[in-house]
Amino acid sequence: MYENLKSRLVTLKSNRLFEFAVISVIIISALEIGAKTYELPGIMNQLLLGLDWFITVFFVVEISIRFIADHDKRNFFKNGWNVFDTLVVVVSLIPVNDSELALLARLVRIFRVLRMISIIPELRTLITSLLKALPQMGYVVLLMFIIFYIYAAVGSYLFADINPFLWENIAISMLTLFRVMTFEDWTDIQYETMEVYPLSWMFYMSFIFLTAFAFLNMVIGIVVNVMDKESRAEADRLREELASEQEPEPSMADLQREIRELKALLKDR
Repeated sequence: MYENLKSRLVTLKSNRLFEFAVISVIIISALEIGAKTYELPGIMNQLLLGLDWFITVFFVVEISIRFIADHDKRNFFKNGWNVFDTLVVVVSLIPVNDSELALLARLVRIFRVLRMISIIPELRTLITSLLKALPQMGYVVLLMFIIFYIYAAVGSYLFADINPFLWENIAISMLTLFRVMTFEDWTDIQYETMEVYPLSWMFYMSFIFLTAFAFLNMVIGIVVNVMDKESRAEADRLREELASEQEPEPSMADLQREIRELKALLKDR
């Protein structure tokens, strides 16, 4: 009985229509969250509350199907995405109204949109690549912080008298430099200091070259490299799964044994 139910759930889990239904419910959940940010009539709030309970029950059923259909249930919760999905579903069971945990429940319902990542393999690969790239990116970020610190100290010493609001101390100077790196009206800051120090443009040009061009491109290169490795690993894993599902090719010994059996049958006749 259980094995029959499990086989049916496995078929349902791998069904494209089921995956489409899950994605559709996630999108509806996102739209429902956005609708609640507006002032709505009482009847609409009641409808949204009913829709919220439907979405919650759907996700409970969906995670249950995935758990029952999984071949290795002991390692089901060793998968980070399964843990994330389960936590979101469990915490979503907290009542939204008339509860001290209502705010937590509403915040968790917002994170239900992130379940789109666990459903779509390409998004999972992207997030996994970003997480695996963090250690390498850490050294680039550290080097960028050192550059920020040096330029912020220089800027504070040179430009504090020109505009204390932007260069009063090293902390404010780092915020100003972040504004320069993101090109947010940075030319106004440059022209203001050039009135006193005509060559101060070299300060801004060198800083922008190091941060906005060199370091950011290094970060992009690291992420792209890790994504390429993850894509290849995912493709290899899929090929191994397909190969394991296919019947193994008969060996030479098996073929010879079958030939001998056929010869014996022909002799008997």
